[in-house]
Amino acid sequence: MRMFSVKSLLSTAIFAATFLVSGALSAQSAEVTFHKDIEPILQRSCMSCHREGGAGPMPLMTYEQVAPFAGLIEYKTGLRDRAGAMPPWYMEKDIGIQEYKDDPSLSDSEIAAISTWARSGTPKGDPADAPLPIVFDDSVKWRAGEPDLVVVMNDVTKLAGTADWWGEIDSRPTGLTEDRYVKSVEVVEVNDVDNQAGTGRDTVGGRYIFHHMIWATAQMDENGERIPGLAIPWPVHEVGRNADIFDEDAGRLLKADSWIVSDSVHLHSNGKDTTGHLEVGFRFHDADYEPKYQQGFIGLGNGVDISIAGNQSNQELHAYTVLQQHTKVITFEPHLHAPGERMCLEAIWGYTVETLSCVGYDHNWVRGYPYADHAAPLLPKGTILHIVGYMNNSETNPNVPDPRNWQGSGNRSVTNMFIDLGIRVTMTDEQFFEAMEERRQVLNMSPNDHVIGCPLCGAPLVAPIAEEEEESNEVAAND
Repeated sequence: MRMFSVKSLLSTAIFAATFLVSGALSAQSAEVTFHKDIEPILQRSCMSCHREGGAGPMPLMTYEQVAPFAGLIEYKTGLRDRAGAMPPWYMEKDIGIQEYKDDPSLSDSEIAAISTWARSGTPKGDPADAPLPIVFDDSVKWRAGEPDLVVVMNDVTKLAGTADWWGEIDSRPTGLTEDRYVKSVEVVEVNDVDNQAGTGRDTVGGRYIFHHMIWATAQMDENGERIPGLAIPWPVHEVGRNADIFDEDAGRLLKADSWIVSDSVHLHSNGKDTTGHLEVGFRFHDADYEPKYQQGFIGLGNGVDISIAGNQSNQELHAYTVLQQHTKVITFEPHLHAPGERMCLEAIWGYTVETLSCVGYDHNWVRGYPYADHAAPLLPKGTILHIVGYMNNSETNPNVPDPRNWQGSGNRSVTNMFIDLGIRVTMTDEQFFEAMEERRQVLNMSPNDHVIGCPLCGAPLVAPIAEEEEESNEVAAND
C-alpha cells in the first residue's frame, strides 16, 4: 500500500483548488452575456427596425425584450444569406466581392456568439458592460438623410383579404423650378398600420401594402398627358428596399417642372384594412454640380419567356449582355419572384471568368447591394455580364403556394421575373484608365495582386505596353 505524506496531500489539494479556480475564472471570462456581447450586435444591425416606431414586429431594445426571443434570433441569424434571415442582407460571404456600403450583416463570430448565448440560458451579465444606449429620432424616417425635396403621392386603401391589384396611382408634380442633379433617392410608405401591433403576417408584408412601384419623372403637356420621349426612369421601389445612392460622379438629372409618374404599381393586402401612400425623397448635389460619368441603362435579365417546372428545386435561369462601353457597376440588385432563392452576377472578359457577387433572395425584402467605392467592378467594353438565377419550385420553398404547378413569366408573385436592376455608369477611354489607376493607388497594388471585378487593373503593372510604345516612339523621333 502506497503511503502519502500530509505535505504531499496538502500540495495536491492546493494545486487542484488553484486549477479549479483558474478554470472557473476562465469560463466566467469567456461567458457570452447580453450586455457585453449581444447588445452591441443588436445596436448595429437590429434596433433601427426592432424598436418602438420601427418596422420590426417586436422591439429588441432591452434584455427583457430580447431574452424571450433568443431562440428565434438564433434561428434567423443562422440563416445567414437565405430568405428569412435577419438582418435582411443576403450577400454570400464565401464568393466574389465582399465590400459594400451600409452592410448590416453579421460576422461568423457574431452569429456564433448569438447561438452560444441562446443555448447557455441567455445570461444578462453586468450592466456596466453595456454600450451607451442609442437614441432614435422618429421624426426622421429617411435612411439616406433628410431629403431636399419630398413628393407625396396620393392615398390608396387596401382592404383586408382582398386580391392583389396592379395599376397606376395619380401623377404628382415635383414642384422643382430648376434642373438639379440627384445624389440619392428614397421611397417610403406611410400608412395607418400600428407599427408594433404584431398582427397580420408578422413580416414586412404585414406592415405595408405597396409591393412595388415602377416609376419615372416626365414632362406633362397642357392636357396633363405625358410628353413622349422625355421620361427619365428611376430605381424601382420595392417592399423593404434600401435607399438608392448614386455614384458621386454620376448624379441623375431631375428636370424642372417634371412630374412623378407610375408605370406599374402592385398593391397587396397585409391582413388589415390599410390606407397609405408613398413619399419620394430626393437629395441634391450642389447647384453647380456636373456629372463626370453617364448613366448606363443596361438591360440584363428576362421577364418574358421563363419556364419553371413543377416539383423541382435547383432550376437555373441564365441571361447575358455584352457591354458596349467601359462600365462601372455601382449596385447589384437581384429581382426574382416567389420561387427565386439566389442570383449570381458573373463577368466574362477574354479567358477570365469571375463571379462578382452571389446573393440570396427574399421576396419580402428586396435589397440593392451598393459596392464600396474601391470595390465597384470596373469592366472594359466587350465584357459579357452573365446572371444566373436559382429557382426552387418545390415543397421546401414556403413562398410557393402550390409547387405542383408549372410557372411562367408575369407580374404576379406566383409567376416570375429574372432581372438585375442594378445601377451602372459608363466611361470614356480616358475616364476608364483614370479610374483603374486610382484603384491601383488606393489598393497599393503590386504585379502579383489581382482585383475581383477589374480584369485590366493589373495589366500596366505586369506589362506596361503603353509606356514602352511611347518610349520607342520618342527614340524613333530622335533618330
